[in-house]
Amino acid sequence: MHVESLELKNFRNYERIVLDFDSGTNVLYGDNAQGKTNLLEAIHVLGTTKSHKGSHDSEMIRFGEDEAHMRLIFRKNGIAHKVDMHLKKNGKKGVAIDGLPIRKAADLFGMINIVLFSPEDLNIIKHGPKERRRFLDSELCQLDKIYYQNLADYNRILVQRNALLKDIPFNPSLEPTLDVWDMQLIRLGSHIIEQRSRFTRKLNEIVVGIHENLTGGREQIEIIYEPDVTAEEFEEKLTRGRPRDLKLKTSGTGPHRDDFRVQVNGIDIRHFGSQGQQRSAALSLKLSEIYLVKEMIGDTPVLLLDDVLSELDRNRQKTLLQNMNDIQTLITCTGLDELIENNFPVNRAFHIVNGSVESPGK
Repeated sequence: MHVESLELKNFRNYERIVLDFDSGTNVLYGDNAQGKTNLLEAIHVLGTTKSHKGSHDSEMIRFGEDEAHMRLIFRKNGIAHKVDMHLKKNGKKGVAIDGLPIRKAADLFGMINIVLFSPEDLNIIKHGPKERRRFLDSELCQLDKIYYQNLADYNRILVQRNALLKDIPFNPSLEPTLDVWDMQLIRLGSHIIEQRSRFTRKLNEIVVGIHENLTGGREQIEIIYEPDVTAEEFEEKLTRGRPRDLKLKTSGTGPHRDDFRVQVNGIDIRHFGSQGQQRSAALSLKLSEIYLVKEMIGDTPVLLLDDVLSELDRNRQKTLLQNMNDIQTLITCTGLDELIENNFPVNRAFHIVNGSVESPGK
């Protein structure tokens, strides 16, 4: 699988740009704040409908414009496909695959598999549970449309339940209607818990070997899923916790509070590991995503590296390079010198200057 071209109109700081990519390593280089990350964000949005930075559609539209148009042409199993997307300031985004409009975002998932690695990902271990849940969800949603739908429905029900918890003090007669929302929350949440559990087991099978290689066999890594509640206990704990939820006006039980722990040689490295151990573990997790996609869909994902090379030492850079051999990669960086010095292969380079390509070439 690889991306052939990207076309943007009124996206972020780009009035209009068209880029044709090589199936190997593509480098987007230039000074900071020129728009390099915006290009990776556009590809991520076209593949997942969401910004990896958490931006709303209106925030990605060029200042002074009402809408943006994005087009991605990619090749999968030897067949070219096209994704078109319109972002609107006042309205829902429009998406079409091969010229046919889609009604649900879930229809797009799985078309393009993307692994994005940014400097923020190096801190996934020491960040809070929300960041680690996002790591699980971002890959699971791409690999499993059912998971995406369950998660979207669960979050929708959770919002409605929390709104009801806030209304009940003003209208106590509404409390019995909580049962309806609780039944849906339990059904959807139980599926999410089970799917995350299976995914974590599969992740462990892959990450162990990667981390051993990265650390020269000195460290054994283990990912331990820590659900807020098990699927079997969800109903009982949600019911028992209702008085607390009513008091706090929020739902305190469910997979929206899940976490996972990373242990190295039996030690929880979030609390007791060095920064080097935390970064190595984060790199191992991101590399594991590549192999998970390969195993589950029988094809390689597109790897997006957003200014991450400068954050890695020589040993970690070498490990990353070894895992880029047969995969299309788009890298953002400030210059080409460091890549050349470290023998990084560069198949095509684009010099990004203030929302335009100044000198594309090989």
